[in-house]
Amino acid sequence: MSEHGAIPGQAQWGPPYLLYLGQAADNLAIKTARGLAYWRPEWCIAQHRHPDCRFTLGLPEMGFAEARAAGADTMVIGTANAGGVMAAETVADTVAALDAGLNVIAGLHQKLRDNADIVAAARRNGRVLFDAREPVGPLPVGSGRKRTGHRLLTVGTDCSVGKMYTSLALERSMRKRGLKADFRATGQTGIFVAGGGIPVDSVIADFISGAAEAISPARDDGGWDLIEGQGSLFHPSYAGVSLGLLHGSQPDALVLCHEPTRAHMRGLPDFPIPDLQQCLDANLVAARLTNPAVKAVGIALNTSGLDQHEALAACREISRRLGLPCQDPVSMGVEAIVDNLLACCAN
Repeated sequence: MSEHGAIPGQAQWGPPYLLYLGQAADNLAIKTARGLAYWRPEWCIAQHRHPDCRFTLGLPEMGFAEARAAGADTMVIGTANAGGVMAAETVADTVAALDAGLNVIAGLHQKLRDNADIVAAARRNGRVLFDAREPVGPLPVGSGRKRTGHRLLTVGTDCSVGKMYTSLALERSMRKRGLKADFRATGQTGIFVAGGGIPVDSVIADFISGAAEAISPARDDGGWDLIEGQGSLFHPSYAGVSLGLLHGSQPDALVLCHEPTRAHMRGLPDFPIPDLQQCLDANLVAARLTNPAVKAVGIALNTSGLDQHEALAACREISRRLGLPCQDPVSMGVEAIVDNLLACCAN
């Protein structure tokens, strides 16, 4: 969790976690649970899934009462079907988890608090419900006023290309070097990992830049806020949230995230992935509205769809072409990107 004061959305729940997989139909459906298990393994006691679920995080299998007895405090609903709604089985399992003494948190579009059976179970057991996609408030509109501190924002050529993973990898690397660095979450998985944050996809459009200002307030300790980006300036569906984060984050540095195997924007086959240099330039131009001194410091490549030789070759070619360090944060780390960040933004 953050080491630099309170920010909006600070958690009233916490680990240890039981990760709920339920009847997950595919790997994408458990990305929230997987993100928690990867970045905060020390928080994750066990998983709970139905017998017909073929996907696993490799954690011990436990029932709700068993997990509570083992020390779990909160069940994370880390899966959803299409549309982010709860199946009837998920509702029944959530009630059972509350009756076993667990708090329950979820990042679904359908809110826990909107289900009468779940609310009643939470009340009779004195348990906490938390909907990650419930915006905190009140939020200000963005002011654009210069504030102290250092901030880095991850941006992308598309949605779901690794902006959260990159931000967390940067935090881990910088902390290992003894630097002050705090991941600032803007999506549901990041909020669970960080223990707080603001779900910007639930913020009214006029307040997105204000939310970014609120989540990365002025700091005078020489540390860095590493802000999780969302969407892409080139995605017709989600460019608005990307622009709001660019303005409100007032970033000193940008890292561009990209998945080289994609042929088109996620969910939009008629829109090709933008050229990396074009995308980087557009993000820099937008960011200069609130920080004219912003710099690009690296490229984070999601090479999960490539073999090792192809991944290394892709990173070398992109680094040569853009003149920036290029690494896969998961398989290669981010040390070269951090080196460049510190060299470019030493003051």
